[in-house]
Amino acid sequence: MPGERSIAMQQYYGNRGNRFWRILFMVFNTPFSNVYQDRITLLHNYHIALWNVLACCEREGSADHAICNELPNDFAWLHKTYPGITHIFFESKAAEKYFSKHCRYQPDIHYDVLPSTSGLNAGISFEDKLIRWKKITEI
Repeated sequence: MPGERSIAMQQYYGNRGNRFWRILFMVFNTPFSNVYQDRITLLHNYHIALWNVLACCEREGSADHAICNELPNDFAWLHKTYPGITHIFFESKAAEKYFSKHCRYQPDIHYDVLPSTSGLNAGISFEDKLIRWKKITEI
């Protein structure tokens, strides 16, 4: 689920402490932009969709461990509507955990968990996150 800052801004990864956009621009060797429309254009250019595993939940604050009473997004609909999906990358172990709990893995789709780009995920250096995230260009 998006954090409080992202919800307030109505933007994916709106918290400046999150490195999602910086990493994604670097993965595709593209000059970084703080302009949200440029970020959306980057996604379009590389045929990347962003979608939360959860459609809604209850949570105080922004921490994933505080999530309860979650409801998943309709991945069956997603797969039916977009049959060309071949890869799903989870942006954290928590995202994969909720997907495993509520959704079905499809045999034709490759799933992979990437390290969280959250500033709270300090156990992995930015450089190591970037190396792991470069996997998405290998598809």
